[in-house]
Amino acid sequence: MPNLANLLTHTAAAHPDRAAIQLDDRHLTYRELDSATARVAGLLRAKGVEPGDRVAVMLPNVPQFAVCYYGALRAGAVVVPMNVLLKEREVAFYVRDSGAKVLFAWHEFAAPAHARAEPSGAEVLLVEPGQLEQLLARCEPAPEVAARAADDTAVILYTSGTTGTPKGAELTHGNLGRNVEASVALFGLDGSTVTLGALPFFHAFGQTCALNATIAVGGRLTLLPRFDAGRALEIIARDRVTVFEGVPTMYTAMLDHAEPADASTLATCVSGGAAMPVEVMRVFEARFGCQVLEGYGLSETSPVAVFNRRDRERKPGSIGLAIEGVEVRLADDGELLVRGHNVMKGYWQRPEATAEAIDADGWFRTGDIARVDDDGYFYIVDRKKELVIRGGFNVYPREIEEVIYEHPAVREAAVIGVPHATLGEEVGAAIALKAGATATAGELSAFVKARVAAYKYPRHVWFVDELPKGPTGKILKRAIELPEELHV
Repeated sequence: MPNLANLLTHTAAAHPDRAAIQLDDRHLTYRELDSATARVAGLLRAKGVEPGDRVAVMLPNVPQFAVCYYGALRAGAVVVPMNVLLKEREVAFYVRDSGAKVLFAWHEFAAPAHARAEPSGAEVLLVEPGQLEQLLARCEPAPEVAARAADDTAVILYTSGTTGTPKGAELTHGNLGRNVEASVALFGLDGSTVTLGALPFFHAFGQTCALNATIAVGGRLTLLPRFDAGRALEIIARDRVTVFEGVPTMYTAMLDHAEPADASTLATCVSGGAAMPVEVMRVFEARFGCQVLEGYGLSETSPVAVFNRRDRERKPGSIGLAIEGVEVRLADDGELLVRGHNVMKGYWQRPEATAEAIDADGWFRTGDIARVDDDGYFYIVDRKKELVIRGGFNVYPREIEEVIYEHPAVREAAVIGVPHATLGEEVGAAIALKAGATATAGELSAFVKARVAAYKYPRHVWFVDELPKGPTGKILKRAIELPEELHV
């Protein structure tokens, strides 16, 4: 049966007493995790959640994420993972657009959850350690796993486009199940694997490659809810971590950490989300005695599409080879196209956007410009889309521009990426004010900060008399000049 929840139930049946998830001194065995998810499924069914209904999960990397995630899947629901940093307006959109019936929200983020989710029609269930367990203890478990087809949607992952409106990528049980199999093979995971769960599980990378892949093989996940380089190194030493997965800024931070750490058990490291500088990879491998595998993918590709192999040559700057069962090629303009079992079903309730992204032959347009060498190794050259990648997090300019335009003093705005030594890119905004209006850079930055997730707001704001435009009046972002102090 293709229901993704079977990743857990099958492992729990085979290895019930193994540690599944750890957060410092708290451990959940596979039996305990399996039992808790059955009670979540029972809770959801008692609240009228039926197969195909959406259940939102707005939790950090805590054991309760796995409990709610697999519990919702077990009930046949579609999981809508949400970043815990989302503000009220963003929460409202995600819940309203997905039509979620229930939102599991971390207790520390109760205000935005209650303020906007409930008016949008979702019942908010606050998740607080100890209290959720008490609630579940009173619930009748639903141990059976709901029957789902391979092409039924399992997860809706929201990702913005150049329109600025977030779109929900529908990933099926088949998409995610096959991508888990690919991840297990690529990273050499097995029952002895200890994975550091530092990548957010509400993102495709952490969800597929860390959470689902580790659970599938009966390994152990040791969690780090908020990344800190020193803390990560402590956990690697304490729990004898064998697999670390992260974005390049995490690797840089760990290299910059002054305190030495015992990372002798670290065997495989996985990097994605943004291009890893070759020198960072070289130094990291030398210092920690491990192998770093870099790859490429997007939310729409579940996410793994192209990856380096443990047993093959790794070429500097390359994202590697297409994974098994997936085709990758370049369009005439160099855009990277992907086709295979990993490509999403489509964008939730957006047939026109789906048709723009996936052609009639099933090729998904990534929006990234790439090249390929004679051995089939791919290299990302540039980004066709205008998104800014800040420390591995995607920031979509149009979304931020729309917020900036809400300020009464703003006439025109353009959000672009500003080079940054450690984050790769920082968010910058060039702004033209209305005649006679006044505003400071700090004021506008704070205005946006109050309305979007913390990683999205522009740290750099500067003013121009006019933004450069083409013959049709379209703002030409490539012609925007950075202030002198921002040149690297």
